[in-house]
Amino acid sequence: MFALVLTVLVILIAKWVHRCWTPKCNGTLPPGSMGLPLLGETLHFLASTTSNDVPPFLRNRMQKYGPVFKTSLVGQAMIVSTDADLNYFIFQKEGELFESWYPDTFTKIFGTQNLSNLHGFLFKYVKNMVLNLVGSERLIAMLPEIEGASSRCLKTWSGHDSVDVRETTAQMIFDLTAKKLISYDSEKSSEDLRGYFEAFIKGLISFPFNIPGTSYYQCLQGRKKALKMLKNMLQERRERPRETQSDFFDYVLKEVEREDKILTEDIALDLMFVLLFASYETTSLALTLAIKFLSDHPSVLKQLMEEHEAIIKRRENPDSGLTWSEYKSMKFTFQIINETLRLANIAPVIFRKAMKETKFKEYTIPAGWPVMVCPPTLHLDPNTYKDPLLFNPWRWEGVDTHVASRKFMVFGGGVRVCVGADFAKLQMAVFLHCLVTKYKWKAIKGGEIVRTPGLQFPNGYHIHISPN
Repeated sequence: MFALVLTVLVILIAKWVHRCWTPKCNGTLPPGSMGLPLLGETLHFLASTTSNDVPPFLRNRMQKYGPVFKTSLVGQAMIVSTDADLNYFIFQKEGELFESWYPDTFTKIFGTQNLSNLHGFLFKYVKNMVLNLVGSERLIAMLPEIEGASSRCLKTWSGHDSVDVRETTAQMIFDLTAKKLISYDSEKSSEDLRGYFEAFIKGLISFPFNIPGTSYYQCLQGRKKALKMLKNMLQERRERPRETQSDFFDYVLKEVEREDKILTEDIALDLMFVLLFASYETTSLALTLAIKFLSDHPSVLKQLMEEHEAIIKRRENPDSGLTWSEYKSMKFTFQIINETLRLANIAPVIFRKAMKETKFKEYTIPAGWPVMVCPPTLHLDPNTYKDPLLFNPWRWEGVDTHVASRKFMVFGGGVRVCVGADFAKLQMAVFLHCLVTKYKWKAIKGGEIVRTPGLQFPNGYHIHISPN
């Protein structure tokens, strides 16, 4: 009798949950499964894979339901889009039919006032502030600094028997960007700011149990410590203002202190936190993968070396630094970067939310429902990219690629395309220039990838490097 009652109760709860997650709409919802009550299909989504291919979570459901389907992750019903036309439509209708949205767990991690949660005029205002840091004029001025940091890093590497590319490039990029953002010097500071971010990163893709000992708890603690440090720095600068602007933090503080201010302290702190994280984590992953690809593909490395040796031969002084025109001439380098980013899929998902009920083809997206856009399915589509799992930079030859297009969304799309895209490309290209013109290397160990669903190198990627 007890078993019968329990079975009936479970069925009733399941039906109630289904009704709650499947609202009435003037049309047909995409097919799909909502999984278990509350848990949904979260465990399937977070399951790790060691392949560069489309994640099993997506591939299995695409085969069963088609390119657009519904699911539930961490108790949130949503639409999943692997359809190039729908993805493009969503990004083009930003602010009209769709708006930026991320799950509550993401908001707790990155802050309620982070750039992804800002809309309308406030978003444009903060975006323009960031462009003041990484716009084209600023990047031209930063070129010598990036080259100097790369050269120093590589010289240090050459003095060791083995270096972990993932770790050391992350430290190099973090030191560079933290200096530009907040004048932070890891060697002089009493606080390990990057250590706070590393604790943060380890729990970024984890089940949201905020319990001591869990990865998610450590993630939130890392954020808390980093924000406390940033807040203390903000207060110190208020008490001892500088006569001239020396970094981006000075510029942000000036905006916060304006009488007609638009920028609040909370928005400013969340902005600094996200910029510090995004500026080094994603680029170091891409750079590590690029070096691994070059190690595994000698013919690609050979043509890359020829391109950069030619740049040096054209100079009057071979020891002079890189110029902006030289950087812009690196056609094959950009092909390598595009191909690396296509296969890296560092941003495996992008979220938006329907502002009003929206029809697409035969389906209806209810108002208030999130849509999860999945770039990997576009970048690994054999109908667009022949042999999509093959690292082939030559596929980009003669292709006029922009930061974002209908079938190339490594930096997102629409008005929210990543403002740091050109900064990331510049760092990668300059580092590769310094590497291939002055050094040779061989892989020692590591290099295995895991996706959960974000890209990770659990064992690092260790190489031995020596001067040419």
